[in-house]
Amino acid sequence: MFPDGRRPHFIIIGAVKGATTWIAHQLRCHPNLWLPKTEPHYFSSDYARGTDWYATLFDEAPPDRILGEKSADYLAHPDAADRLFQTLPGARLIVQLRDPVQRAYSDYCMLYRRGMVGGDPRKYLQGQRSAERRFLASGLYARHLDRFLKLFPREQLHVLLYEDMAHSAEQMIVDICRHIGVPAHIAPDQLDSRKNDSSTPLLPLTLRRLLRPMRPALDPLRSNPVFARVRASLASPVRYPPLDGELHKMLRAYYRDDVLRLQDMLQRDLSMWLGGGISTPAGATRARA
Repeated sequence: MFPDGRRPHFIIIGAVKGATTWIAHQLRCHPNLWLPKTEPHYFSSDYARGTDWYATLFDEAPPDRILGEKSADYLAHPDAADRLFQTLPGARLIVQLRDPVQRAYSDYCMLYRRGMVGGDPRKYLQGQRSAERRFLASGLYARHLDRFLKLFPREQLHVLLYEDMAHSAEQMIVDICRHIGVPAHIAPDQLDSRKNDSSTPLLPLTLRRLLRPMRPALDPLRSNPVFARVRASLASPVRYPPLDGELHKMLRAYYRDDVLRLQDMLQRDLSMWLGGGISTPAGATRARA
């Protein structure tokens, strides 16, 4: 089990593509907190590895730090709430929610960038059974939060909106620190550190696939100026397939009832999620439909 009784005290549970990586980065800057560098996914896909394995992920933490972790897939995983409650019933949970249509399209764009999906968003965002959980069901936030709130007291769950970050990132971190129970710590030089690799130019997919087996040897060269210039000469912005108006309308209808339930649950105005538009990832270009 956990050495010296030191258990994770706070968990960022989601949502996927909800800027949770930025939140985790801000908390790693806090002198009283410690999080693993990667997502454990223990209460979702790696539960079979056991609590002892999970505990080892925190072995490097200084003894005076409060432990936490971020695994953005916990929110939508059907078993994560129960598993988390059985292991860490006192955990302070943090969730950041994004417009579900924006979230689904962003998730699609991420996989398109990686060459894992094709260029027709309809094949992945129209509710086909094979893709529904990944792209659509993940955005049914009220349904997912219900599972957690049936087990955890409401005061243990801190819910944020993606819009809160744009409105006041600093206040958002202050509120998260208060929820965890530590003094607020703001790293001003890190507040604008939102990493959005969707806009970074990429090598052609065929070339990336050819170079993949050589990646361990190439990675140390990334800081080499000559290597960087050669890569830049071959890379180009990713052209993302657009989300057409008809599909956008269908997605708004798909999420409408859940958004209305979430609005009542959180007592927050979510009207902007009932009819807002869709933007292409920052710095990228749209492919022609």
